[in-house]
Amino acid sequence: MVAALDTLADVPPPADREAVHEEYLRRVIPQFTGHQVGEIITWSTAHGDLHYGNVTRAPHILDWKGWGRAPYGYDAATLYLYALLVPAAAARIRTELAPSWTGPRRAGPLTVCAQILQAQDRTAFYAELDSPVREQFPHL
Repeated sequence: MVAALDTLADVPPPADREAVHEEYLRRVIPQFTGHQVGEIITWSTAHGDLHYGNVTRAPHILDWKGWGRAPYGYDAATLYLYALLVPAAAARIRTELAPSWTGPRRAGPLTVCAQILQAQDRTAFYAELDSPVREQFPHL
């Protein structure tokens, strides 16, 4: 999976496709996580909805309708944060993919955290993730 995400991230982000809009993440990250976004965001090409429902065993990545420009590490963080309810899977993902969101690349995971917290009132799955996601803030 690391190789696939690295290959995808190396594709220049298309100007006409955005998986995450910069104005959106600059608004929701402080609002829902209390963190601030730095002046510089590292952008890359992303799948935009990477979770186990979109990955086959081979692995192949399915469902590309939301792909486009996103903060670097967005896909890795999505896969990780959505797996928090399965601690063994989350631990493995974090071990393999955490370098994708360290240092100045925090905008990716913080965006995913904010999206989950923003949707928790509307979706039961996101409500279940509320506490586990909040526990991640010190590690991002």
